[in-house]
Amino acid sequence: MTDLPVVRPLPGASPRARADHQVSGEHWRVSVLGSGLFRIEWSEDGAFEDRVSTFAVRRDVAPVEFTVERDERGVVITTERARLRYDGQPFSTHGLLVECLGRDSGRWRYGEPSRDLGGTTRTLDDVDGRAELGPGVVAPSGVAVLDDSESFLFEDDGWIGTRVDGRRDLYVFAYGREYAAAVEAFYAVSGAPTRLPRWALGNWWSRYHPYTSDSYLALMDRFADEALPFSVAVIDMDWHRVDSVPPEYGNGWTGYSWERSLIPDPPAFLKGLHERGLRTTLNLHPADGVRAFEDAYPAVARAVGVDPESGAAIPFDPTDQTFLRAYFEQLHHPLEAEGVDFWWIDWQQGSSSNAVGVDPLWLLNHFHTLDAARDGRPGMTFSRYAGPGSHRYAVGFSGDAVVSWASLAFQPEFTATAANIGYCWWSHDIGGHTRGVRDDELATRWVQFGVFSPISRLHSANNPFIRKEPWAFPSEHRSAMGEALRFRHRMVPYLHSMNHLAAAGTPLVRPMYHLEPRRAEAYGVPNQYAFGTELVVAPITSPRSPESLRGRVRAWLPSGVWTDVFTGTVYRGDRAVELHRSVESIPVLLKAGGILPLTDELDATRNPGSFEVLVAPAASGEFELLEDAEDDRVSDAPVRTALGWDAEHGAFRVGAVDRADVVPEVREWTITFLATLPSGAVSVDGKPVEVVGVDGRWSVSFSARADSESVVRVEGELRVGVDQSEAILELLERSQCGNPEKLEAWEIITADRPAAERIAELAAVELPESVRAAVIELLGAVVG
Repeated sequence: MTDLPVVRPLPGASPRARADHQVSGEHWRVSVLGSGLFRIEWSEDGAFEDRVSTFAVRRDVAPVEFTVERDERGVVITTERARLRYDGQPFSTHGLLVECLGRDSGRWRYGEPSRDLGGTTRTLDDVDGRAELGPGVVAPSGVAVLDDSESFLFEDDGWIGTRVDGRRDLYVFAYGREYAAAVEAFYAVSGAPTRLPRWALGNWWSRYHPYTSDSYLALMDRFADEALPFSVAVIDMDWHRVDSVPPEYGNGWTGYSWERSLIPDPPAFLKGLHERGLRTTLNLHPADGVRAFEDAYPAVARAVGVDPESGAAIPFDPTDQTFLRAYFEQLHHPLEAEGVDFWWIDWQQGSSSNAVGVDPLWLLNHFHTLDAARDGRPGMTFSRYAGPGSHRYAVGFSGDAVVSWASLAFQPEFTATAANIGYCWWSHDIGGHTRGVRDDELATRWVQFGVFSPISRLHSANNPFIRKEPWAFPSEHRSAMGEALRFRHRMVPYLHSMNHLAAAGTPLVRPMYHLEPRRAEAYGVPNQYAFGTELVVAPITSPRSPESLRGRVRAWLPSGVWTDVFTGTVYRGDRAVELHRSVESIPVLLKAGGILPLTDELDATRNPGSFEVLVAPAASGEFELLEDAEDDRVSDAPVRTALGWDAEHGAFRVGAVDRADVVPEVREWTITFLATLPSGAVSVDGKPVEVVGVDGRWSVSFSARADSESVVRVEGELRVGVDQSEAILELLERSQCGNPEKLEAWEIITADRPAAERIAELAAVELPESVRAAVIELLGAVVG
């Protein structure tokens, strides 16, 4: 056993499958790990692997019913979902077959591609457009495969181990198009995603720039003055010595000593950030080890048995326990004692180490997470994706994004597809990091996407001409960016509830085919995604039309009624639709019966005392608001407040919190209905209340004790969808096209005829195509 504190068995690990769920021969073994999940091993030496791998940490899963038939041709194992046929010989196309049973009849033979829908990849560094993705566990054909043969292992004491040559290790997911079940099985074996601390869900400020402590704090103060909320301060590599490194030691890529000419009093600087409600992360490039100019060099040298007077460089070697102890105890813990909250681990030096098959990025992610979770801390890390199983290591850094529309156009799909390998928390360089050209609209659309991505982190390169401060942009873009950043913090109650669901197995961002796996249309909108349980988002990732001044995106809406939370436009589902938006917003659609809890309090670190809850009342719906104590400690049980809308009886309920010790005693509630004004009275707990608002968006407000239930009752009929004439008039007014054509179109639009007739007649008007299409979208909207 090791005595290194950070080296310990992974919490919850149980790597040995149930003995009664193993079927084996002399050189092979099949473990039934789920109703559609088989682990299939071939071993030249006749021994099998029962240690934790980077992917598989829990093979002792819940029991599954299955049957086994053996004959001269091999073995057949059958569960309720799948059948495996195997001849007991080295894996071959004719000897290993897995097929789905029931509704989805897909099959896979060894050696054939599984044609899964992809997972994610290690980095988007310098990728200008699409990138090749690694494997995922969902496939339209019904069967997906993860080959775990090359991953490295962890011994029972938590230290690293290596594979034995001549052994193959496959995990076959045969769940048909039950994609949620496939991801659930993946988590059952690979462990749950990290639950993030609440503050990680606000906006992050990041820029590669040599800030002084005074200039950085002044920047944070200006953000506060302009009501631009941030919850995480990212300090890129200039926090440590770079240009001041003596030339005999090489460059300043790696460093652990504060650059005192910029930050003379680090504890005071970090305290200043904390006083402003910000958590702090520092950038790490650890590849060059520890050199003699570092403040901590003498302590690290002594810890690893090097004479400090020798000045000998201490190489970075995370496969050496002595070095690893010094790495954390002498380099990182003292900086954390000064106020550093977590680390941005920016490893870019490949996948080789001093141990065969052991990737340094895996070790950094794994041991940093365990170290960050000591003493009940949240285990927060920020690093790159290392392969299947990386979802256990908090937030992912996707790399140095190129400033281009092509980069933006890939990021929504890239983010959503990561759900296919259980990866929940990508953080992108919002706005782009490097190269490219200045494009104010591109920057704005990227910020709007970033607000509706897992982590909202603005970032840019060490270039005075690449900036993300909203005041560096013209007024329309400055305003749109500011509104987007504020909305991110307004959404934290929703995001934190989804954070808990993600830790339980439902990623925040999911492709549309996770919602409707048997609809072909769901596969044709890769940039559209579910954002939690209530919303569908379709970012705009191409330049706006010079005639309509609107960006456009093709979307497909599942059945039901969908309401844009920004414009109030209502759409019937079960159809494709083109959505057009000014630079002020992107399409964010709330499902019928959807409940979206927001707050006007922009401090992402605290449980709010006031809420605005958006309700799409076309159907009944329920939502569970989940909150935690504000001390950053990880607790198993969140505080729960049930929210529910009963469309049949016109009642919205705010339930009593199940534990009142961590939330404000009294809370202010504003319930906003995205519907026409009510035809009858509205009351709260039997008392009439004032209705504030207009057709399409109206509210009632009240105060209530957190430990008691309140009921809003709406008498009479509630209808969704309002007349779009004003919206069409505004669209035509702004459009850069002929006034006579606008007038001709307007006369058609305002005629008292069915929408289908008006849409058909508009085809004869010589409007620019983009303007006509935007008008048709609004004419086709639901009117209550």
